[in-house]
Amino acid sequence: MNGKGLLRSDSMSSLTQTRKFKSLTRKDAERALANEIQRLLPTCVSSDKSVFEREFVLFQRIFKRFLSDETHISWDQIHPPSKGTILIYESLPSPDDSEIVSLLNQVAVVKLNGGLGTSMGCSGPKSLISVRNDLTFLDLHVQQIEYLNNKYEATIPLVLMNSFNTDEEMQRVLVKYESVNVLIEIFQQTKHPRLNKETLLPIINNLDMQSGSEGWCPSGHGSIYESIYHSGMLDKLLRAGKKYIFISNIDNLGATIDLNIINLLLSKRGTGSPAPEFVMEVTDKTAADVKGGTLVEYEQKLRLLELAQVSKEHVDEFKSVNKFKIFNTNNLWVSLEAIKRVVEEETLHMEIIVNPKTLEDGTNVIQLEQAAGAAIKCFEHAVGVNVPRKRFLPVKMSSDLLLVMSNLYRLRDGLLTMSDKRVFPVTPLVKLGTHFSKVKDFLKRFSNIPDIMELHHLTVSGDVTFGKDVVLKGTVIIIANHGDRIDIPSGSILENKIVSGNLRILDH
Repeated sequence: MNGKGLLRSDSMSSLTQTRKFKSLTRKDAERALANEIQRLLPTCVSSDKSVFEREFVLFQRIFKRFLSDETHISWDQIHPPSKGTILIYESLPSPDDSEIVSLLNQVAVVKLNGGLGTSMGCSGPKSLISVRNDLTFLDLHVQQIEYLNNKYEATIPLVLMNSFNTDEEMQRVLVKYESVNVLIEIFQQTKHPRLNKETLLPIINNLDMQSGSEGWCPSGHGSIYESIYHSGMLDKLLRAGKKYIFISNIDNLGATIDLNIINLLLSKRGTGSPAPEFVMEVTDKTAADVKGGTLVEYEQKLRLLELAQVSKEHVDEFKSVNKFKIFNTNNLWVSLEAIKRVVEEETLHMEIIVNPKTLEDGTNVIQLEQAAGAAIKCFEHAVGVNVPRKRFLPVKMSSDLLLVMSNLYRLRDGLLTMSDKRVFPVTPLVKLGTHFSKVKDFLKRFSNIPDIMELHHLTVSGDVTFGKDVVLKGTVIIIANHGDRIDIPSGSILENKIVSGNLRILDH
């Protein structure tokens, strides 16, 4: 045997040994987790045992896929979506007036309501943060649906998917909506144990949720399909005559019921093609959206490609607006019958997102999550719809809050629409510094929200406050250096200005 043959033989032998080693360690990790679960189950309240058992079965399935690295993607096999798989919203026909009530009555609205407001300095569910005229995210969504129910005499329900972090408080809050013409239902998403990064075992010692929830995490919004099925909510909606659910994040104020998309799903007019079981709303990517997931074709299926799945050498390519022109808004329309099928047949396979965290005591943990949009590959005849940007209006930070509270938008029946007076087709790019991160600090720094109708770009850094009736136009940059403070006087008009240094208005 020549030298090359020996090298090839050694290489193959090494590869075989590596695979064998990984297989053995994988089995050991699976066995260790199973043993730990069996140790934990007797520590729960007997009435909760069946819930924990079901959630652990689902978690073990996800854990096995995490260990097997099934989420690996070959970059060379990624292709742009095929023609006809991304529909242009403007090409969708509107329904006949006579069909509208029937169409609306076959849809339920589901809001992902598991998040807390901690990123904006608030405690409790994020959906209860006031965002406009003392109305919360939840208030606005309820108003939107009530308007449609009243106008068309429809019966669109609002369904909230809570987490263990938000469920208790949400149940108390919902009492105030009893007189509203919207049926509000709730169910709870599954929870996952956090795993020690080194041992890959749960950090919890028992299943007593009252002793602290730090050892648990919500399972990511990808758990919606299993959760809505096992909670009984899916069958309840089917019995009520609902055929599709419209899923969106509760902090996306642009995610409203859309008759043209419902018509695409449910119209009885002959189109020659079956109705999509899954529709993902996408929109054109801008420089602000480069981290957003995008739709690609992979193994002859539409697939959601997230930044977390991209290897380092391809990250810049992934972020390119030229190559990947659209991104996922997480507005999803999904057939209830199809969800029932994929859950019962166990054909729901979504990529695992590994979310590393460091707890207050310094423990390094990982959370195993899934994204709801990743399920698109599991459904038949799935398509994307490229929608106008107005259907993506998330409020993640105080910078977003400034936009939705400003004169840039009009509010009517819970719906925010951009003012006709806005000359530019897109919203301003706003960057507020850490002094504005918490909602209470943000509100203290504005006597009222500035006029930003003609604003293009705003950057504010440091200790800055705004007086009443300030007008911001063009590009405005305000930077207070460490130890300095800038008070923008009431009535100021700043157009294409840079303000820096120290400007203090004192009472006398």
